[in-house]
Amino acid sequence: MFEVPSKTLENGVKMPYLGLGVYKMTDREEALQAITKALEVGYRSIDTAALYDNETEVGEAIRSSNIPREEIFVTTKVWNKDQGYDNTLRAFETSLKKLGLDYIDLYLIHWPVEDKFLDTYRAIERLYDEKLIRVPGVSNHHQHHLEKIFAKANVKPMVDQIELHPYLSQKSLLNFCKENGIAVTAWGPLGRGQIVEDEKIVQLANKYNKTAAQIILRWHYQNDVITIPKSVTPSRIEENINIFNFELIQEDIQAINALNRDYRTGKDPDNFHFDF
Repeated sequence: MFEVPSKTLENGVKMPYLGLGVYKMTDREEALQAITKALEVGYRSIDTAALYDNETEVGEAIRSSNIPREEIFVTTKVWNKDQGYDNTLRAFETSLKKLGLDYIDLYLIHWPVEDKFLDTYRAIERLYDEKLIRVPGVSNHHQHHLEKIFAKANVKPMVDQIELHPYLSQKSLLNFCKENGIAVTAWGPLGRGQIVEDEKIVQLANKYNKTAAQIILRWHYQNDVITIPKSVTPSRIEENINIFNFELIQEDIQAINALNRDYRTGKDPDNFHFDF
């Protein structure tokens, strides 16, 4: 069986460079089929969240796969309305129960809710101390959010999951994370499907005889970024993992780097109001 390369995180835990994102997979059968397919073709990392309302399906698909639990890297996240110290501990219990697992590999603050994210991270540190999670992390945190956490935390976050793709390369945040031993995971790594039609990407896809999505995912990998592309289409799920048998030359990586236009498909963490 093909094995996805892993990144060794700050505490020695290995996290696969490519996993399946399950955002918006709200149809039970569709979610189960997509996760099952992903596990069959070699994915060993699943990224969910309390908000996605499919933690139950993720747990179910993992158990049905008969793959040993320790071989699968499971990420979930605490939602905004559940933030704060005590609330986060309760939200974690709920997620754990829905997933039907004894521990979670990576637990993230979904968004840095002002006046709450520091207490939320304190709760995540406690879960880490109690070995209920293997890796403490955050999502959608800018440098200034991370610096506030550093000032209070005993253990720095080891992962920051952010919107990242060729149109939003987040270079300075990437560099900051690298300097501080924080692995970066890209959500929306394909720019929510908007970049696959970019002229430069299409050109490179033809050059390497790969799909546009594979070119973009390979670019992330060669930039040392973890990705969690989301798809429910079996052929796409298979296509997205098939990026480890070719290499982009430096010149082409730089050409993709040059596509940056600081364009977000989602919200800016400094300017969002999620109260649902």
